[in-house]
Amino acid sequence: MTTIYDPMNLGAVTLKNRIIMAPMTRGRAGSSGVPGELMATYYAQRASAGLLIAEATAVSADGRGWLNSPGLFNDEQQAGWSSVAESVHQAGGKLFVQLWHMGATVHPDFLDGDKAVSSSAIRPKGKHATPLGEGRELGTARPLSIEGISIQVQNFARAARRAIDAGLDGVEIHAANGYLIDQFTRDSCNLRTDDYGGNIDNRLRFMREVVAAVCKAIGADKVGIRLSPTNVSWGVSDSQYQETFTQAVKQLNEFGLAYLHLLEHLPGTEKAVAKLDYLTPQLRKYFDGPVLVNGGYSPESAQKALDSDLADGVAFGVPFIANPDLVARFETGSELAVPESQYFYTPDSAGYTDYESQSPCRICI
Repeated sequence: MTTIYDPMNLGAVTLKNRIIMAPMTRGRAGSSGVPGELMATYYAQRASAGLLIAEATAVSADGRGWLNSPGLFNDEQQAGWSSVAESVHQAGGKLFVQLWHMGATVHPDFLDGDKAVSSSAIRPKGKHATPLGEGRELGTARPLSIEGISIQVQNFARAARRAIDAGLDGVEIHAANGYLIDQFTRDSCNLRTDDYGGNIDNRLRFMREVVAAVCKAIGADKVGIRLSPTNVSWGVSDSQYQETFTQAVKQLNEFGLAYLHLLEHLPGTEKAVAKLDYLTPQLRKYFDGPVLVNGGYSPESAQKALDSDLADGVAFGVPFIANPDLVARFETGSELAVPESQYFYTPDSAGYTDYESQSPCRICI
């Protein structure tokens, strides 16, 4: 019987176990988006995971709309990621980075007052902290032109190339959670009438082009993708979500990706979407490669996911924040420390690199 502690192959990399650290925005890259020593320490501390998927990282300046989030679109940022990769590898870990463009959820404060870009002239639901203060209402985005779409596709490919040149093991394309790719995919916000809008195939065109460009840049065996079929972040939803995401997964098969990462909260868990179907079992059947799942798993439910062939690996998010040695704690049945949410996005080491291994208690400094 395969267990969550057994090794597995994901494309070009071999993982020592099937416990994955999910990407989580932590806001420690400063105003320039350059990963520093603090981020290198944070990821190296958690290198016992089979794979670390580093936090969402902007592929371009106009796609970065989260305070102190990292980027991967200039030489300084690439050098910073190189230090992170070196630290993780020295600790025996494997590291992918999640590539994102926030699309319409980039507040104009990050763009010197210019409008954000998206599939259409939409205004997402929600607020953001910006350099000008907390709780800033999001604005209405402007639709990308055909030329603008091509530029964004190449931004993803260039960022992927930078990731590999920096020494990372691969990239995960962020096509989930209501950000730019998702804003093209779902019909609540894609109002286009050209080849990138309307029917499902057209709405998936941008995703396909991004995936194709990234695979061409670094090889499909170093590329994963994340989808969130039942997530409605920022008010982004889809009236045909079963059909849309089934078709998306079928189309992704043509690329030979390293993995498909599905974010859906388990039925019965706190964040599960009761009114929407749980699509992971269906999507698993249609994808030819490895599948990672994420959303409210415990060691027991993770093992059950493997036993039932729902997934090949399981990603954990919040538990990794306060438990850098999460794999060991799972294996020994040790108590888990609880993260201090007031430090999730603060800029220093508190609640970030000061959680203790081999103990459920956080080091107080």
